Amino acid sequence: MAGAFAGEAINPAALTVLLNGMTYYAKTLSGVTLQIEDAQNDVSKQQSQIQNFIASKVDAIIVNPVDTDATTAMSKLAADAGIPLVYVNRQPVNVDTLPDKQAFVASNELESGTLETKEICRILGGKGKAVVIMGELSNQAARMRTQDVHDVIKTDECKGIEIVEEQTANWDRTQGADLMTNWLSSGIEFDAVISNNDEMAIGAIQALKAAGKDMSKVVVGGVDATQDALAAMQAGDLDVTVFQDAAGQGKGSLDAALKLAKGEKIEKKVYIPFQLVTGRRWILG
Repeated sequence: MAGAFAGEAINPAALTVLLNGMTYYAKTLSGVTLQIEDAQNDVSKQQSQIQNFIASKVDAIIVNPVDTDATTAMSKLAADAGIPLVYVNRQPVNVDTLPDKQAFVASNELESGTLETKEICRILGGKGKAVVIMGELSNQAARMRTQDVHDVIKTDECKGIEIVEEQTANWDRTQGADLMTNWLSSGIEFDAVISNNDEMAIGAIQALKAAGKDMSKVVVGGVDATQDALAAMQAGDLDVTVFQDAAGQGKGSLDAALKLAKGEKIEKKVYIPFQLVTGRRWILG
């Protein structure tokens, strides 16, 4: 059975873990061949890759979408060709109207930003000032994680927290550092940094340390629990992250694709749980 994966390059650490999980799992399965293509953050290129997979008559396609708003056209291409399609990690805009033989495998983003912000709220004692660093705005995960932040801060326990700045750094460490440098230069005061992912949080930490800030007086949170993030946590710089089981998503998406290719019925949405990670311990989400 031939399967194909079309992915993209943003947040490379998490994507690498996802791909490794998928690749290792494929090697344990008899008769399964996995072809992988990198869309290089180009939605047109990704669509062309899907068209090429269809022309090659693969048995199923797995997509980590570059632009989650562009998935309706991708779904139509696969549906018209009668080839199963599974979206992984990033929620397609048409997730609630996916055609037959299509599914979505990821972690529920309602958990990610919620777990992160609730823990930051707990550390702050429900009051203080926070800045929010958002991922790429075309990405559903960035929008949802940011909405999670606002929803938590609206609760009685956390309504004493004020968001004083909120801008995007496009999932990127360098952009996260630059954004934080700009905020510090502008004299913005805050007690916490709530980042949509670890890479941007690490960039913010680098800028804070370069400015001579006392990290024990700033709470910093991210999402993904990457190796660099865990190292930053061990060093006492990162306070909160949320483990997204990217390897589990890779395995789950391949399982879903294989079942659909065999004509089996599966759930349209398959969720792999997030887990809160702090310097104290792992807490199941």
